[in-house]
Amino acid sequence: MKIAVLAGDGIGPEVTREAVRVLEALRLPDLVLMEGDVGGVATKRHGTPLPAETLEMARTCDAILFGAVGDPDCDHLDRHLRPEQAILGLRKELELFANLRPAKLFNGLEDASALRPEVASAIDLLIVRELNGDVYFGEKGIRTLPDGQRQGWDMMAYSESEVRRIAHVGFRAAQGRRGRLCSVDKANVLETSQVWRDVVTEVARDYPEVELSHMYVDNAAMQLVRNPGQFDVVVTGNLFGDILSDQASMCVGSIGLLASASLGEGSRGLYEPIHGSAPDIAGQGKANPMATILSAAMLLRHSLHLEDQASRIETAVAKALADGVRSGDLGGTMGTAAIGDAILERL
Repeated sequence: MKIAVLAGDGIGPEVTREAVRVLEALRLPDLVLMEGDVGGVATKRHGTPLPAETLEMARTCDAILFGAVGDPDCDHLDRHLRPEQAILGLRKELELFANLRPAKLFNGLEDASALRPEVASAIDLLIVRELNGDVYFGEKGIRTLPDGQRQGWDMMAYSESEVRRIAHVGFRAAQGRRGRLCSVDKANVLETSQVWRDVVTEVARDYPEVELSHMYVDNAAMQLVRNPGQFDVVVTGNLFGDILSDQASMCVGSIGLLASASLGEGSRGLYEPIHGSAPDIAGQGKANPMATILSAAMLLRHSLHLEDQASRIETAVAKALADGVRSGDLGGTMGTAAIGDAILERL
């Protein structure tokens, strides 16, 4: 079982180190961990955020454990050299089109949520985000208008086949949960969203046991803080999914708690915390590694099909939180390594 560990920039190496400790503690037979450069550190060492050797490693592995990318030193570089292009490149080259981002309030964190405890306690949802389309991968550019002003433009586009394949992922996820799927779009003003809504409605015929609803993204953002318990599975496009999943992180207490899986047609996937590289605290041992550790659990479940081991990790994290283990983002004082120790003890 080969796992590529791509720690990246900022706090990426710190949080990834704790997830690796947890994986090694499971003593899985035939587990091979390989490290590669990615992001800003790769640009500085190799002249590109996604070196050919790193991409080849990712292609030959069963799964990828990813830290974070982002380096202020690279902000002045041309777009294709910036750290963020590494994760976009991996998603595209490995055809990872479906991003799963679960959000559930852990017992004991009711007061950490930005919502009232009685509202936050009902949160148990999964956001299924399309990863390979939308404005992130559409044509884009900067042009000069007749009056001399610069104008930036980005094209949002989805084909029927792109919508259909992510819709199937959403419906299958709902089948394994509580049987409800909410498709989020902006069909009242965007033609892209009208195609999205039409295709999702068509796919729904294959899943009569799943209850489908549609919601405009602005209303979805409001409902996520008003009544998040109404959501089971949410399926949406790249841009809307990026925003809504970050919003969901504060509903459950911290962005340092949310894991994610990026999947394609096969079992290979890329697993990462949804937070960024946090350069302001990098190297200080303050980062919360729980999201990365929970991402490792998703790796075991979806790519290596080790459900029991994945559940062990999730239970250990839940016990640590219930026992009062807290990092700075949750109002505590424990450092990155100390939190890793606490989870290992409970594992």
